[in-house]
Amino acid sequence: MNERNLKDLLYQEFARVGKSLSSPKRLEILDLLSYGPKSVETIAKTTAMSVANVSQHLQTLANSKMVKSKKQGNYVIYELADEEISTFLESLHSLAEKQLVQVQQIKREFLNEQFGIEGVSLPELKKRMERGEVMLLDVRPKEEYDEAHIPGAVSLPIEELREKLASLPTNCDVVAYCRGTYCLMSVEAVELLQARGVKAFRLEKDVRDWMEFEKKGIK
Repeated sequence: MNERNLKDLLYQEFARVGKSLSSPKRLEILDLLSYGPKSVETIAKTTAMSVANVSQHLQTLANSKMVKSKKQGNYVIYELADEEISTFLESLHSLAEKQLVQVQQIKREFLNEQFGIEGVSLPELKKRMERGEVMLLDVRPKEEYDEAHIPGAVSLPIEELREKLASLPTNCDVVAYCRGTYCLMSVEAVELLQARGVKAFRLEKDVRDWMEFEKKGIK
C-alpha cells in the first residue's frame, strides 16, 4: 500500500466520525450523554424527539463508535464510548463560539444579564461554601447527580423544586447549577427561588468545569 492509498483510507475513517457528528440532534445526544448514561426513553424526552428517531441517531453514533449500549432490565442504556469524547465536545463548543458570530449571539441570550440573574464564579463559590455562606443546589436529574456532582451540592431536580421550595432555608444565599452555559434549568431554579424571596445566584459552569478547577488548584 502506497502513501496515497494509506491517506485516503485514513481520512475516509476520519470523515466517518465527522459524518456521524453532522446532525444537530446527534450532537445534543452526545452532550446529554456526557453527563452520564441514559435510556433511549430519557433521551427522547429530554431532546423532544420520538423514541424511533432517537434510536436511529444512536445507531449512527454507535456505528462510528461514539456511543455504546447495555441492557438494563427492559431498557437499553447508552453512554459515551470513551471519556475523550467529552473533551472533544468541549473543544468543539469552544471553537464554534470563537469562530461563529451566531454562536456568540446565541450564548449572550443564555447569559445572566438577559434574565437579570447574577452569576457566581468557581473561586467565589468555593470560598463561600467553605465559609458556610451558601447552599449549592444541583437541579439536574438525580441520576446525573449520582454520576458526578460538585462536593457539598444538594440534589434537587428542577421538576421537584417547586413543591419543595417551602422546605429550603431563607436565611442563606442559594446557588443553582445544571449542565453549564447552555442549560436553562438553573435559570428556572433561580427565578423560582427569587420569587420566594430567596437571594439566589446561577453558576454558569458545570461539574466538569469544577473538576478542572480543582485539578488546576485555581485560586
